[in-house]
Amino acid sequence: MDKKKQKALKKAGWKIGTTQDFLDLSKEEMQYIDLRLSLAQALVSKRKALHLSQKSFAQKVHSSQSRVAKMEAGDASVSLDLLIRSLFTVGTTKKQLASFIAGPQKKTLRARPFGI
Repeated sequence: MDKKKQKALKKAGWKIGTTQDFLDLSKEEMQYIDLRLSLAQALVSKRKALHLSQKSFAQKVHSSQSRVAKMEAGDASVSLDLLIRSLFTVGTTKKQLASFIAGPQKKTLRARPFGI
């Protein structure tokens, strides 16, 4: 967001910050969320690379299509264990898993406005 827009929003009573600021999350909580979302995105990428529908992917990992949809969305009801086991089931190596977990070298979160 450009400085001019930030200034206008602040003047209108908005606070500018990150999701972490808005939810008052610790560094560790943000790392956990980033990990979950990285694994979920890896699952989507792996499934699409294998040209599998959510339903056929679910059959491979002995789950349901709705559960796969939740896995891919990073839903909190899905355990990290299930995400990792599912990735291994479809041929993900430990090295690939490590790269998914490591993610991009440095992500910078853009400031987003949120209400008072």
